[in-house]
Amino acid sequence: TYTPNPSFGPFTMGITREGTHKRRHTGGRRAQFRKKRKFEMGRPGAMTKIGEARIHQVRCRGGNIKHRALRLDSGNFSWGTEVCTRKVRVLDVAYNASNNELVRTKTLVKGAIVLIDAHPFKSWYEAHYGVKIGVKKGGGATEVEEVDHSAASKQIQEKFKKRAQGRTLEQALDAQFASGRLYAKITSRPGQTGRCDGYVLEGPELAFYQKQLHKK
Repeated sequence: TYTPNPSFGPFTMGITREGTHKRRHTGGRRAQFRKKRKFEMGRPGAMTKIGEARIHQVRCRGGNIKHRALRLDSGNFSWGTEVCTRKVRVLDVAYNASNNELVRTKTLVKGAIVLIDAHPFKSWYEAHYGVKIGVKKGGGATEVEEVDHSAASKQIQEKFKKRAQGRTLEQALDAQFASGRLYAKITSRPGQTGRCDGYVLEGPELAFYQKQLHKK
């Protein structure tokens, strides 16, 4: 009977990214001409969760460093049409096209649709345009309220008046501002860069994801 040598220690299977075990596109089998190599290695997924920021550094090939976010609670999100970027809290994961399990476990990955805190954008909008948005009225509808600038100088009043001329805000976004939460899409890779950045959904893209969420 064979007795394993304890000096070798326990053997653990490594994660590999090589493709030699796969068949060719034509269906033929590839020859296994070598064993695993260090440069073909893979690592376990970060599976970044929502919580107080916890980021590990991973030494990679060539001495490069990856920032593996295990938990994140905020990130920089951009409101494209208003060209406004703010650091906001990530509240929840709403949708993921690749896997519903990532929604259930609230895992932050690139391409995930998340709910973010709307307050920083709301306060910027009020300061920039001089109007309050997301104000609830009867029947579940929302309205825009003018901020009183009578005490301000004439120059300031003219500035707000000029800005208000080209101001537009879609109804779907206004309704989200009333709830205090905005839908946003993550564009960074939390498990590689240690950041959770993205942009606020609006227009046809927002309509598409709202339809998907309603379907779910």
